Amino acid sequence: MSILHVIILAIVQGLAELLPVSSSAHVVVAEKLLGLDPTTPQMTLLLVMLHTGTMFAVIVYFWNQWKKTYFSSGDAFKRFLIRLIWASLLTAVIGEVIIKTIEKTAFKGASKGEIELLFGRLDLIAPALAAAGLLILLAGLMEKRRMGAHEQVYGDSVTMRQAGWIGAIQGLCLPFRGFSRSGATISTGMLTGASKERAERFSFALAVVLTPPAVGREVMRLVKASHAAKAAGTTIDLHGSMVMGLLGAVFAFLAGLVALRWLSSWLEEGRWYLFGIYCLVASVVVFGLYHAGY
Repeated sequence: MSILHVIILAIVQGLAELLPVSSSAHVVVAEKLLGLDPTTPQMTLLLVMLHTGTMFAVIVYFWNQWKKTYFSSGDAFKRFLIRLIWASLLTAVIGEVIIKTIEKTAFKGASKGEIELLFGRLDLIAPALAAAGLLILLAGLMEKRRMGAHEQVYGDSVTMRQAGWIGAIQGLCLPFRGFSRSGATISTGMLTGASKERAERFSFALAVVLTPPAVGREVMRLVKASHAAKAAGTTIDLHGSMVMGLLGAVFAFLAGLVALRWLSSWLEEGRWYLFGIYCLVASVVVFGLYHAGY
């Protein structure tokens, strides 16, 4: 993997991660087209390092909004923290149960079956993209209908119920590359009655909580792979992988800031449904690439 590869993947990740179109699907397709294996520990670590770059982009972009809403008073912060913990717990429980279930069924009889080994399968990514596209399209069309009739029917706050649904759906996103985390969670918030702006802010706050554990998981996976390779008489360059990851994080951060500005403007203009159409088209393209041998 060259520096050019890292920069290309970082830009793809940064632009796609913060748009509701599944950055993972786009990065995996880009890796396939570049001749890289998305399932290796080095590549999955790079992916989560790219997520780290976009996490910092989220913090920079949303900080002023978070200060006005979540940190405006002690009571506001307490309400936000309770909802954040509740949603994160649901994400962790649901995500872990699904991951372990898949590993024990899809890899039954294998000694080292890992969910990451499925990440490069375009035949699984395509239907996940389609599912995300349908969810986004439904939320967008409902939002467009409300804008034409009663713009504030659903209010503008994230309740415990809404936070719970958002967290649960985020848990469903963890094992499936192509099922856009931001697209699914923001759409779920909108469908359960939250305003699109508050759903967006809460969704990306959850992303900040989710990213560090994901980075830790992939670092440990790479370390284990390094030890296994050493026992087999080969080596994995841990230092080089981390350097490449940090470089990618910088470029993903810059691309992420651009994507966030675009996302917010489309949310404000009632164009959310167009992202759903894009995901459906992308699903067809990915199916085509799969049948073409990628």
